[in-house]
Amino acid sequence: MAENKPPQSTYKGWLYKWTNYLKGYQKRWFVLQNGLLSYYRNQAEMTHTCRGTINLASAFITTADSCTIVISSGGNHTFHLKATSEVDRQKWITALELAKADAQRMLEPDSDEEEPDKTDIQTTLKSLGSKMEDLNTCNDLIGKHGSALQRALTELEQLDGSQDVSSKVKVINERATMFRITSNAMINACAEFLELASTDGKKWYKMLEHEYNQKLKLQELLEQCAKEQNSLEMKAKKIRPSPDNPDGYVSGSDGDDDFFDAPDVVDTISLPSHKQGPGHWRQGSDASFDAKIFEGEGYSTESDPDEADNTEQTVGVYQAKTKKNKKKGGKPHELNHEEVHTKTVVAKVTDPLVPRKQRRTLIPAKPNYSLNLWGIMKNCIGKELSKIPMPVNFSEPLSMLQRITEDFEYSSLLDEAAECEDSTEQLAYVTVFTVSSYSTTINRTTKPFNPLLGETYELDHTDDMGWKSLAEQVSHHPPTAALCTEGKAWTLWQEFTMGSKFRGKYLQIIPTGIAHLVFHKSGNHYTWRKVTTTVHNIIVGKLWVDHHGDMDIKNHKNGDNCHLKYYPYSYFSREKPRKVTGVVTDSSDAAKWVITGTWDTQMEIAQVLQVDESAKRPVFATGPKRIIWKRVEPPPGSEKMYSFTKLAIQLNEKDPSVAPTDARNRPDQRAMEEGAWDEANRLKVQLEEKQRTKRKQMEAQAEDALKRGEEPPCHKPMWFMRQRDEITGEHIYVSNNKYWEAKGKQDWTGSDTNLADDKFPSMQRVNICLFTSPQVLAICVALPA
Repeated sequence: MAENKPPQSTYKGWLYKWTNYLKGYQKRWFVLQNGLLSYYRNQAEMTHTCRGTINLASAFITTADSCTIVISSGGNHTFHLKATSEVDRQKWITALELAKADAQRMLEPDSDEEEPDKTDIQTTLKSLGSKMEDLNTCNDLIGKHGSALQRALTELEQLDGSQDVSSKVKVINERATMFRITSNAMINACAEFLELASTDGKKWYKMLEHEYNQKLKLQELLEQCAKEQNSLEMKAKKIRPSPDNPDGYVSGSDGDDDFFDAPDVVDTISLPSHKQGPGHWRQGSDASFDAKIFEGEGYSTESDPDEADNTEQTVGVYQAKTKKNKKKGGKPHELNHEEVHTKTVVAKVTDPLVPRKQRRTLIPAKPNYSLNLWGIMKNCIGKELSKIPMPVNFSEPLSMLQRITEDFEYSSLLDEAAECEDSTEQLAYVTVFTVSSYSTTINRTTKPFNPLLGETYELDHTDDMGWKSLAEQVSHHPPTAALCTEGKAWTLWQEFTMGSKFRGKYLQIIPTGIAHLVFHKSGNHYTWRKVTTTVHNIIVGKLWVDHHGDMDIKNHKNGDNCHLKYYPYSYFSREKPRKVTGVVTDSSDAAKWVITGTWDTQMEIAQVLQVDESAKRPVFATGPKRIIWKRVEPPPGSEKMYSFTKLAIQLNEKDPSVAPTDARNRPDQRAMEEGAWDEANRLKVQLEEKQRTKRKQMEAQAEDALKRGEEPPCHKPMWFMRQRDEITGEHIYVSNNKYWEAKGKQDWTGSDTNLADDKFPSMQRVNICLFTSPQVLAICVALPA
């Protein structure tokens, strides 16, 4: 029923709207305001989602029977509405007619408010200019005659009694008369200027008021257009051709039939569309697919877009209110990452035989060097594209190998996962670990140094965090890094390589390597691929990073799977920025855990207690949520240290026991960290020249080998070997388990140290960053492995 208010141009109430032949009339909340008739599913949607709008200024309003109202704006944009009674319909008709009249009246300016044309404005400006010139002339004359009168009075005072006073008085009278005449002219000119300004000022005030009203109307229309555009985009995602539906038409449930009426439903989660049964789904870890966000919004001139089923499975989630899910005190257990991390570290360092290494907590502050882009372009004139050096001003004093090692800042999640008896709970912890690796990219858009072919990086944190890691650049075409990290209860190895797509305003980076994780006790073997990273504002503006897409983490031992969705940031979306959701399923595709949160702040998990599949969209009843990861804030003053985290500060700390090819030994990177950027640029150019010389030698050797009919020599990694993976069937680099033994003996025989006698061996460059715009350096932006 409509609200019991007298008819007016602003009106709200319930009406039944025709949707389609399957659903017929559906109840909708209508709002009539500012000459626009808009509708929503319910009153709560008024703050964020408009289902459709029609402008009454040019609309036709007709009635078919005692309860029906038909509103058409021409074309196929028509609302077929029904009121609950004839009295209610008449109230709406009256309100609609009044609103239509108001809208038409607002479009027709009053006769006294009509804007003056360009000729009138130019004439007025010329008149005001002429009057202003008259005022200036009068002002000059007043000053001139006033000075003459002042001189005459001064001369009169200086005369003796014997001199002729009468002649001076006559001069004074003449000059006083001239001053009076000029003053009167000034007064008249001021009056004329004031009259003209007052007359035209009223017009200008009306013009300004008219423009202000027009601005308000345009703002409202623009906001409405933005909402409708968002609705159309969502409809386009929902109605998409498929093998089962070649016409692209999707008919399905209205949101009113779903479980949103339940007061405890607090979230929705997207699942793969190719389910094997009601409420069941599956997706391979080495596959990708396009998942849609369930928005429930759209726009159509014939029927509601929300009247169509999604092509993807979505579920509602709410927390069950049962006694068994509550601990004493009435509050669910909440465990943040600091607690988990502290507990794990204490358990590792209680052994007195394991001494703890003192690590640095600060690095030199980033110097405030001004960047002369014109100077850079000037130095590039006449040089080959491959010989253009990129200054370190766009970099941070870390290698890409160090950046992928930084993923293990929250390795305590894997230690906790190793202690889980339930494989699905273990998978939930592993999933949150994969999300936590993105948290370091939120404030860091500088690029790391590109690794050299054969460059290595090792980090030994067995004394405090319980793991040690080794990374090596194993290929330069395509650029590929291999990494192996060994914890006390787990081992993780992966390849890091990527593809990129430049879209003008943004750059998409698609990691293609696969990560493997094995827990020693249970033997559970997990694999996953990273999601797409997009770097925005490549050409102009401030760079910012977003991660989006779908990730599947699969346990190859028992078939457990977690489908994880990273929601892309959108100005029009009502979703929380950087949102991540996921569902852990067992081998029978039964949901076990729900994962929610944001990749830059915190992640929560909740156990699924019951699944209600009585409706078209399942609803998960979960236990209390547990916060198992929170992002640790960077140390004080991190903004002056390249926004590094605690672990990032330690990554480039000097260590004389590492291999000669370790990234810590790069002279250009070390000079940059110490604040000597000019020296770093010089060393960088020097190193690149040596790399080009070495590359030419290798190319010449390859050509000679081909001429002799021999296989050209190729680079062989020192600490990794390439073999076929039994799980994925693809070739992958794995550790040969020789590095840590060689380090213990300090025997680096076979390492690429005999190529040069300088501080860092001259090795083949993986790829040289060559960009015409400094912003495009974001291609090497912080990417987790």
